[in-house]
Amino acid sequence: MVGRVMSDVSIRHQRTSRHNASPDEVEALLTGRLVRSVGRHGKFLLIGLDDEHTLVGHLGMSGRFSVVDHDAETEPHTHFVARLDDGHEVRFVDPRTFGFIAVFDEDELGRSGVGRLGPDAFDSPPSANDLAERLKGRSAPIKALLLDQGPVSGLGNIYADEALFGAGIHPISEGGELGVSEIAALLDSVRTVLGRAIENGGTTLDDLAYLLPDGRAGDNMTVLSVYGRTGEPCVDCGRPIERIIIRGRSTHFCPICQQR
Repeated sequence: MVGRVMSDVSIRHQRTSRHNASPDEVEALLTGRLVRSVGRHGKFLLIGLDDEHTLVGHLGMSGRFSVVDHDAETEPHTHFVARLDDGHEVRFVDPRTFGFIAVFDEDELGRSGVGRLGPDAFDSPPSANDLAERLKGRSAPIKALLLDQGPVSGLGNIYADEALFGAGIHPISEGGELGVSEIAALLDSVRTVLGRAIENGGTTLDDLAYLLPDGRAGDNMTVLSVYGRTGEPCVDCGRPIERIIIRGRSTHFCPICQQR
């Protein structure tokens, strides 16, 4: 995609462009633009354009991007299509419409959700001391702080639960009360959990909301230690996994391996 020009752009669902004034604005800002770079920070896809704007993409709960031949069959719920000058198309499929496509200039990008992101949990994680400083004085549960995307970015509900289990940290522990050694263990666990998920193609649940770009399901569900395993024995100690709600999010943990 880098070095290609978007010769024609179509937004096919109003919600997909909700962070801009209208679908027409997104289409106008993208049509004819050269792609300079493709990257990611946290959960955001960042595509740099030749006019200093940035295309920002977020998958939401069910979105996926694919690059296909222009004559490939159009899947249901395809809400964004950008024709490239080599004949391929970039398509965004999003059944639940929680994802979005936006185009921002530098100032708008800084004021957006991207501007408040913490260091990327996988590509550029903070040091244990840096994260400890970011958590200093925070009384919120560490699970909520991991999902906040401010102290560190890129973790969702599944991988936050898995990382906390790997580090032996109870999800309701106050973020500011964690020691540097605990935070170091958490960062190591985050890296392991995310690396394993990438190798396994991500986690597809029973609702099939998440699929790989080619439509296949990810295999990571089979190796999860706590998420979605309420009442099942802990893989380490055998005690049943418990589920609680923290800030409106289902949270899974082992009461023995993750004691407060």
